Amino acid sequence: MRSSSGLAITADPEQPSASEGLELTILIPCLNEAETIETCLRKALGWLDRTGISGEVLVSDNGSTDGSVEIASLLGARVVRAPVRGYGGALGYGIEAALGRFVIMGDADDSYDFSDLSAFLANLRDGADLVMGNRFQGGIAPGAMPFLHRYLGNPVLSAIGRLLFKTPVGDFHCGLRGFNREAILGLGLRTTGMEFASEMVVFASLHGLAIKEVPTGLSKDGRSRPPHLNTWQDGWRHLRFLLLHSPRWIFGYPGAALVMFGVLLVTALFPGKLSLTSDISLDIRAFLVGCLALVVGMQSLTFGVIARRYAKRHNLLPGYPSAQRLLEAVTMERILQLSCLMGLVGLGGLSYAVGLWAEQGFGALRDGYMLRGMVFSVSAIVIAVQLGLSAFLLGVIEMKPEAKKHHPAKASFADA
Repeated sequence: MRSSSGLAITADPEQPSASEGLELTILIPCLNEAETIETCLRKALGWLDRTGISGEVLVSDNGSTDGSVEIASLLGARVVRAPVRGYGGALGYGIEAALGRFVIMGDADDSYDFSDLSAFLANLRDGADLVMGNRFQGGIAPGAMPFLHRYLGNPVLSAIGRLLFKTPVGDFHCGLRGFNREAILGLGLRTTGMEFASEMVVFASLHGLAIKEVPTGLSKDGRSRPPHLNTWQDGWRHLRFLLLHSPRWIFGYPGAALVMFGVLLVTALFPGKLSLTSDISLDIRAFLVGCLALVVGMQSLTFGVIARRYAKRHNLLPGYPSAQRLLEAVTMERILQLSCLMGLVGLGGLSYAVGLWAEQGFGALRDGYMLRGMVFSVSAIVIAVQLGLSAFLLGVIEMKPEAKKHHPAKASFADA
């Protein structure tokens, strides 16, 4: 059977089908967790048995070789083997294979308590699409989280996420979370590494899903080996994901600020030196800074437009009606028109300034209209070239892609 996102799920005739209407799937990704998987499964299965909830415990195995799969099967959990390696690969495959209307996922290292998931399920029943655990509210046991993760990595990345995406989540990377399966599948999540945790929160926020948070305790895991998480590598992958999915913060806002700053400086200083106080004045050097701000700001703005259009075209980011109308107004033809206008202004101004310079016998350039005109004109020409290149890139993005030929040797996540 092939799912809506292309994942191949092999149906087990001894397992319940989706038509039987299970309410909950407790999803546990696993990679060589023989030391702790039994404890996690007994807690999860025991909670389902005590509460009478219609549910299953699903282990999405990511290539275990230590007997984890056999332990899970003997205890009565359903096991699927995720063909794509990585935290996100195991979870993505497990979400596709889940039979419950709701899914609560948690790590297999016994750091989260599966013996009582009532708070998550209650919020899901009340209409929440995503219910995040918050370890900083629920309590972190001594030794349960490394110092750098607790006081630097998690707080900083969560703060960046809240700023960029206006999400209420205070703990972006909590591994214990519940969600409406159909709502999360509709997001089209695609990362396969640890950044899957951030991707779920970011896309849920961007698509306007209902997000809640519940306090969650974190205990020291029961493993004798080091965790799979790599502090710096995975931290960078999370940060990179957050930044790449917010082009307005990387390019848009900084570009607009630089353009406004540049316009103010150039306008104020084009007539000549500006005295602020008896000891402080702005002259040609500040004028140069203003022109540079205009050049960099215009480039940043056009990059932002290109990145946003690319993301929308490839379904990497959702479209917003108000922003989309503005973005669609910025066409390749209009950018080219602006490029030609800036080019004409620059060439005209430069020709005039050089003409004045020639009348003076090409002597030393002094601080005045001629020098300011040259600097501004050259800046206009640079902006024109930048806009022309941006128009070309935008045209490439808007081209209708050709149908791709399938190469069996290059299997992807969707081909698994």
